[in-house]
Amino acid sequence: MQIARHTRTIPRFTILMPIMVILMVAISWWLARDRFSTITHPATDYLNIAAERVGTPTRKLVEQMQRRLRASPDDWQINSQLGLAYLQLAREIADPTYYQKAEAALKKALDYEPEDYTSVSGMGALALARHQFQEGLEWGEHARQINPERTYAYGVIADAQIELGQYEEAIQTLQKMVDLRPDMSSYARISYIRELHGDMAGAFEMMQWAADGGAPNLENTAWIRTQLGNLYFSVGDLKHAEEEYLITLNGYPGYVYALAGLGRVRAAQGKNDEAIQLLNKVSEVTPLPEFIITLADIFEMNGQHEAAQQQFELLQVIQELYQANGVDMDLEIALFNADHGIDSEKTLAEAHQAYARRPSIYAADVLAWVLYNAGDYVEARRYSQEALRLGTKDALKLFHAGMIAYRLGDNIQARDFLGEALANNPYFSIRYSPEAQRILQMLEAGSS
Repeated sequence: MQIARHTRTIPRFTILMPIMVILMVAISWWLARDRFSTITHPATDYLNIAAERVGTPTRKLVEQMQRRLRASPDDWQINSQLGLAYLQLAREIADPTYYQKAEAALKKALDYEPEDYTSVSGMGALALARHQFQEGLEWGEHARQINPERTYAYGVIADAQIELGQYEEAIQTLQKMVDLRPDMSSYARISYIRELHGDMAGAFEMMQWAADGGAPNLENTAWIRTQLGNLYFSVGDLKHAEEEYLITLNGYPGYVYALAGLGRVRAAQGKNDEAIQLLNKVSEVTPLPEFIITLADIFEMNGQHEAAQQQFELLQVIQELYQANGVDMDLEIALFNADHGIDSEKTLAEAHQAYARRPSIYAADVLAWVLYNAGDYVEARRYSQEALRLGTKDALKLFHAGMIAYRLGDNIQARDFLGEALANNPYFSIRYSPEAQRILQMLEAGSS
């Protein structure tokens, strides 16, 4: 893989990048006074700010465009920009109801101008946000045909290709993207594809370039710095992960993705009370499934089972909200159900269907783990091998492979996989890291 080695002039959510370069420029004037700088406050100082981020620049932009549309309801260009702003806002505040609003605005723009690059690309981004990756790929290809010299469509295409398991095609798409315009968006995607292939040094290099380059939109810059923090966390480097999250929070107080990352760091450090405080506030402000699950796991590990159950009940409501707004949550629900022993027969059927639609290494790993929890270890190993085929260093996938090998009686491979998982990131899972350590110690004792 040789992406962008020659020039310097891209999730866990999903890998979606900030919505549009056009939108970023449109709202940059709201943000000119903000800068990222040295840490000056502890993380808990930002908690009471998180709930106050209602009047975000994107929301103000939405309100401004709505006023303009009331005066000119048939202005397709305003509808196009409003659709993109709705998409950005949906991500910032984790409200999937904005997807329907985005779709309505973008479709109205396309009714007037069917070949508008911005609207077509926006429909691609909307499909990706809903986890409808084949549809996203088709919209992205349509946008590329309209204007092959603009880069946003290449990002939509590459994101879809990655989620569909088309990794070689994604590499080619990203190479074209970075050749056309090397910037934050292309660097971050290249970082991700390198991470998937186990090239962690290359992943850090490109994400650092993306962070150093910044963006005219403060939220997008905060997003990238948070991804850099997540990369550090993925290799067990709590010190640098914490630094990146705090840098982000200093520039964007109350940024929930950074607060959630900091919550995971605190849990890894054994500071469960502070982790709960951080993640509780984050989940109240931005109830993303990933935040709720992390908080529930901490409650469970802390012996607070009633509090954990309340989070699981909230999660079901949130999942239903996402599904009602067109978001395909099958893989995420399957993984959660497998982890918690819920309805294994239905979960297995849904995991098979999800893998058939999007045969990525993530989908293969989820299916492997669902099969493991259903007791089909032989078939689980087949999909686990598929999940590891790119050479990923992801500790959770390695843990899954190790546990499958352990159940099959292959103690040597189990020891190797579990050892590699813990070496790569001893904090990879609040739920499973202790189990990995326990099984590995038992295997090592048995081999001595």
